[in-house]
Amino acid sequence: MNTLKYLGARRSQLCVVRNYLKALGFSSLHTAPNSSIELQTQDEEVVIALGSNVGDRVHNFKEALKLMRNSGIHITRHACLYETAPAYVTDQPRFINSAVRAITKLGPHELLAALKRIEKDLGRTVGIRYGPRPIDLDILFYGKFKVRSDILTIPHERIWERPFVMAPLMDLLGTAIDSDTAASWHSFSGHSGGLSAVWEKLGGESLIGEEGMYRVMPVANGLLDWSQKTLVMGILNLTPDSFSDGGNFQSVKSAVLQARLMISEGADIIDIGAQSTRPMAPRISVEDELGRLLPVLEAVSSLPEVKGKLISVDTFYSEVASEAVRRGAHLINDVSAGKLDKNMFKVMADLDVPYVAMHMRGDPCTMQNSENLKYDNVCKDISSELYSRVREAEMAGIPAWRIIMDPGIGFSKKTEDNLEVLTGIPDIRADISERSLGISHAPILIGPSRKRFLGEICSRPSAVERDPATVASVTAGVLCGANIVRVHNVKDNLDAVKLCDAMRRQKSFPMKFRE
Repeated sequence: MNTLKYLGARRSQLCVVRNYLKALGFSSLHTAPNSSIELQTQDEEVVIALGSNVGDRVHNFKEALKLMRNSGIHITRHACLYETAPAYVTDQPRFINSAVRAITKLGPHELLAALKRIEKDLGRTVGIRYGPRPIDLDILFYGKFKVRSDILTIPHERIWERPFVMAPLMDLLGTAIDSDTAASWHSFSGHSGGLSAVWEKLGGESLIGEEGMYRVMPVANGLLDWSQKTLVMGILNLTPDSFSDGGNFQSVKSAVLQARLMISEGADIIDIGAQSTRPMAPRISVEDELGRLLPVLEAVSSLPEVKGKLISVDTFYSEVASEAVRRGAHLINDVSAGKLDKNMFKVMADLDVPYVAMHMRGDPCTMQNSENLKYDNVCKDISSELYSRVREAEMAGIPAWRIIMDPGIGFSKKTEDNLEVLTGIPDIRADISERSLGISHAPILIGPSRKRFLGEICSRPSAVERDPATVASVTAGVLCGANIVRVHNVKDNLDAVKLCDAMRRQKSFPMKFRE
């Protein structure tokens, strides 16, 4: 876009600016205080809202994002995904809503035209205002500019009254102002406290779960609201050398029996792993991992009782992830957060399933060396390092609404570090929220089950003797904000999380930081 630079111009120069902008199609264009307009083509940061309530809503979002990238709109951040009741015209299906931050060289009206083309390509036709639509794309902000023309108003005029717009917008901004452009967006609200104050005035976080608005994750052709209950992930190790149950489930028959047992005990997710990640575990090849995994994955996927449950595959290989999803896996659990396979993020961006990114330094052979065990502040360091991995994943095309975070209990951690993590989940979320509220809202998974630190504290050298300590650690983690627990003993840990969830619903425990 060609623009004009204004840094205290004379009245005659302002007339030239006004006429020039009118020729471009603007009835008026204003910048934030102390900003400038440059007479050159340059990148501008924008915020675009997305909504859909017709057809496969999640697929519509995926296609819209792909077409946006192909149109010169480089997406840099994603908000969470919200399912919301329809507004204004209430007799229609429920919406999903989100928003993205992006960089583009397109001018405001060029951007509008590109978005209208995408809406048309995805089947949107002229209908009633606020009525059903396969996709709705709105420009909320464009750089530091205010735009007024016959066909375009920026900032979008109804931002301030719509919780389903404000919630994703706040996800994108975080709790700290990260740029002059973001500062201008806050100033446009007209409130001394900026957009954060507007959001709080609407009701803020208390609206989530109320007013028909839920934060959700697409998985297995449905939408998961992880705030409703803590999910229990049962561990199914197919390895000969895992620290707790290595060699117990190497045959397809024994693995299927264990999966059935965990499902009967109430597991929400079965996490199948064919590669050991215990300390000093040797790495096996993609081919060997697939050889162990696929027969069991196919057998478990075909079980009648697995209907309504989720199947996860624990792998750091992108090729295994791709094949696992093709054979029925619903999510991928990567202990390396993409560090052990440079193709993992690219593959996961195309797979369209949730992705667990775990904090670990080094690899299983090096994670417990002295260098990897050094922390200045355990929770702050974990949040910073984990956030950097998730940001890289997001930049590769994995939306925040498909991310699950795991602080990596037992991986690159000393005993006291693991205890810090269990009680420090609120601190991890708070640190990440300063960079991205959307990512900080992601479900957090913890996996303390039968880990060595429990044995050290409780004097239980045998892993199978650590189930009571596991229940205690799971209880602590859930009360501090964990949303998914990965365990060997489903039955006892399910009782623990049910109690925690009941206490949370009645607010009968002193923890004030659980979301």
